[in-house]
Amino acid sequence: MNWLEEGWRHVWLPYAQMQTAPLPLPVARTEGARIILEDGCELIDGIASWWTACHGYNHPHIQQAAAKQLEAMPHVMFGGLAHEPAYKLSTRLAALMPGDLNRVFFTDSGSVAVEVAIKIAVQSRLNKGERGRTKILAFSGGYHGDTIGTMAICDPEEGMHSLFTGLLPENPVVPLPKDEASIAAFESFLEREHKTLAAIIVEPLVQGAGGMVFHGPDVLRRLRAAADHYGLTLIFDEIFTGFGRTGSMFAFEQAGVAPDIITLSKALTGGTSPLAATIATDRLFEAFLSDSPMTALMHGPTYMAHALGCAAANASLDLFETEPRLAQASAISAQLAVELEPCRTLPGVKDVRVMGAIGVVQMHEIRDPATLRQRLLKEGVWIRPFRDIVYLTPALTVSPEELSRLTGAISRVLTAR
Repeated sequence: MNWLEEGWRHVWLPYAQMQTAPLPLPVARTEGARIILEDGCELIDGIASWWTACHGYNHPHIQQAAAKQLEAMPHVMFGGLAHEPAYKLSTRLAALMPGDLNRVFFTDSGSVAVEVAIKIAVQSRLNKGERGRTKILAFSGGYHGDTIGTMAICDPEEGMHSLFTGLLPENPVVPLPKDEASIAAFESFLEREHKTLAAIIVEPLVQGAGGMVFHGPDVLRRLRAAADHYGLTLIFDEIFTGFGRTGSMFAFEQAGVAPDIITLSKALTGGTSPLAATIATDRLFEAFLSDSPMTALMHGPTYMAHALGCAAANASLDLFETEPRLAQASAISAQLAVELEPCRTLPGVKDVRVMGAIGVVQMHEIRDPATLRQRLLKEGVWIRPFRDIVYLTPALTVSPEELSRLTGAISRVLTAR
């Protein structure tokens, strides 16, 4: 294929050492939970393109909405102009949120959505005359993006980001308060340092790129109580967990508490178009209101509120309203629990865990992930092990037969290691 060989001399791949990286697989098209390669080979996608394709690929309702929007207006700048898809989407997203989470700021990626959340948390204090409270409290194992600001609130031991020590702003990172020792350490830290903090940020229920590490709803309730006690802004990063992935529409619903800011992306458009949203409370929004332009939120990505993406996101929300996505997530969860459990007895397996439509087989170590990926490919599945885990986050529309193909491939490949 000329396009692959010619383009290979110019493209720069994500998370890849280009000197040793193999040629990527050429994709011809997608359909449902499947990726069809140029040679006709079909792979069942076990990770829904980094968790985005929650309805599967090429859902006709999203396609029709995107085609209609493309014909009318694919994009127009959001500064000084308005379009229905964005205003309608902001209204619908606010309606899904509890309390006064009513103000939606659109961006074009999850990392930027988190950057905006940080700016809102810090500037809202500056606008009220509070100085010195500029730090964001984050947690060990957390991951919030690859931009400078978001790297600064990821686990500092994270291999992707440790090179940038010295460049990144310094923010405190502590263990999640989920057992007696970590709770005591968390409370002690807050008692000492709360006057330096603007906010707390967490991935609710699941730390995704940090290794699919789970924690209980009680942790979120504890964070909410601490934020209230010390007057901190609580940010829930639901870029991975939102839109049914943990079994509820949003992960925070399982704790019965609400954040002050929530960030959304990935599955927001059903895997169709880049789009992200940062949703803040009315109270935070009002801190930016004055007669002075200096108190405004001075942020505006060029493709902010991309009309095509907003149309796709509205169509995706239609599907959550009209098709049984949460019931499908529950069925996936039950099937994963049964079919991955036998892996627990395999040599080298440390843990098997499931939450919603997330299934994880954690190894003591994965010495050669590239070889493991190749063996999974031979099974006709697209699964990307990383760190010490082999995981599944399939489309919520994956069929039971396709899901069994995925779990069976993991079991067979790990058995043969």
